[in-house]
Amino acid sequence: MKRKEKEQVQARHLRHKGFSLNQIVATLNISKSSASTWVRDVKMTKKQRIFLRHKVHLQEVIEKRVGTRLKNENARRRAIMDMHKKDMSAKPIDYDTLKVLGTALYWAEGGKSQKNRSFSFWNSDPQMVRIMVIFLKNVCKIPDEKFRAHINLHTHLDAPPAEKYWSSVSGIPLSQFYKTTKIVSKASKNTRDTIPYGTFSIQIGSTDLFLKMLAWIEAIIDNVITQHN
Repeated sequence: MKRKEKEQVQARHLRHKGFSLNQIVATLNISKSSASTWVRDVKMTKKQRIFLRHKVHLQEVIEKRVGTRLKNENARRRAIMDMHKKDMSAKPIDYDTLKVLGTALYWAEGGKSQKNRSFSFWNSDPQMVRIMVIFLKNVCKIPDEKFRAHINLHTHLDAPPAEKYWSSVSGIPLSQFYKTTKIVSKASKNTRDTIPYGTFSIQIGSTDLFLKMLAWIEAIIDNVITQHN
């Protein structure tokens, strides 16, 4: 018996047992259109029809309760976050704070290879990219024309929307973007859309800036260990 014929027999058997269309689809891993075609002439008992209607209603009630619970939980979390956010917002982010913040971000997400000796910062978080641009312009005094950008993007995604998006986020004009690199993700089989605009990189060809970042990282380490150890 061919696979499709076997699936049809199984679908009809499950329908006779009172399975819903969605249950058949999930159980046999088949398309809903195929399942519907195969079982449309299967007559169900009155008891089975009543049971299915009751089950659908029960599922709707459960989903509604879950939705309400999630909404309440999100509201509770938002209230807690707003309280802590207010505490942090009361403290101004001055020059020195921005300097430490930018250096820490580079320490976490920046290129530190002595081979290249140039500034590079990679991330997919638009807010982090914005903060890094502010840091570079206001603390490191990097002029706009020195900024370069590069995107790594999964092969099934389109480059132009990603480039437009990151240009808007970073303020770096498209004329200063390198050609977008398409990458293959074995884990996601090229269908992963958790980062639809790819990973973005700020690149500045300056050995002095690169060494400055490494020096500032060392200074932060020394200061923290000295003051708090």
